[in-house]
Amino acid sequence: MRIVFMGTPEFAAVSLRKLVEKGHEICAVFTQSDKPVGRRQILTPPEVKVTAQQNNIPVYQPKNLRSEDVADIIKELTPDVIVVVAYGKILPKAVLEIPKMGCINVHGSLLPKYRGAAPIQRSIMDGEKKTGITTMLMDEGLDTGDILLQTATKIGENETSGELFERMSKIGADLLIETLDKLESGEINPIKQSATNIKPSYAAILTKSEARIDFNKKTSLQINNLVRGLNPWPVAYTDIAGKTLKIYRSKVSEYKGGTAGEVLSINPFIVACADGTSLELTEVQMEGKKRMPAADFIRGTKVQTGMILGV
Repeated sequence: MRIVFMGTPEFAAVSLRKLVEKGHEICAVFTQSDKPVGRRQILTPPEVKVTAQQNNIPVYQPKNLRSEDVADIIKELTPDVIVVVAYGKILPKAVLEIPKMGCINVHGSLLPKYRGAAPIQRSIMDGEKKTGITTMLMDEGLDTGDILLQTATKIGENETSGELFERMSKIGADLLIETLDKLESGEINPIKQSATNIKPSYAAILTKSEARIDFNKKTSLQINNLVRGLNPWPVAYTDIAGKTLKIYRSKVSEYKGGTAGEVLSINPFIVACADGTSLELTEVQMEGKKRMPAADFIRGTKVQTGMILGV
């Protein structure tokens, strides 16, 4: 099948590599611009671009897809289908109408739940026990197109969004191949999202302002879900002795009582949360220091029981 592929991060690159492996003709890749990364702000290409160049696939990086030039380029490529995986840009109607078999999106949720930019992170932050991948025919709405195929997966009790991303990228790549095969053979009957009788929900893009932990308002389970969902970005955090403490990993503790935010124990590192619950911090990073196990952090600091975090 002749394909124009649109995607940006590693999650999308996994699908691109799978398409190449299965012998599909990738006539071009569209991805976002190279961006400065790290403290030195080194201009770095997205993973999809790297993968495309490794496979000698032409790469386009337009600022948007609404110019006539972009539509003309895609028309000249004469794709059977456009595949979109975590591209990060909206496809206008002029582009959606080009491929004869439509535009197919690989989305990281069981639609119509968690439409939008951060479905994997939001599912963890909301304490969902399962999620999945949906392939759909794209329309002009935000993740509102007809469902082609879906597959579900359980979310691990302490699985982070980074870990789930890695697993789901492979699940998504496999489902994409199955979707293309069945579309080509006429084995798929698209389903309207409204026909699922599932209430739609929206997974808004993550913001740094969400990462601050409120021990007074959230229980240990809610904070643990926040920590998991915001790892690896933007990372949940609190304050200790006037400095920022990032929390990469944690787990619900059986300790009870204490004032919200109070350090109840330093071996292990346990903090009181709302409703008398408590959370064990297992991997942290103090401002200006390296990321490390909480036990190592405790040994190198003057943290004591009775201290209050977040003030």
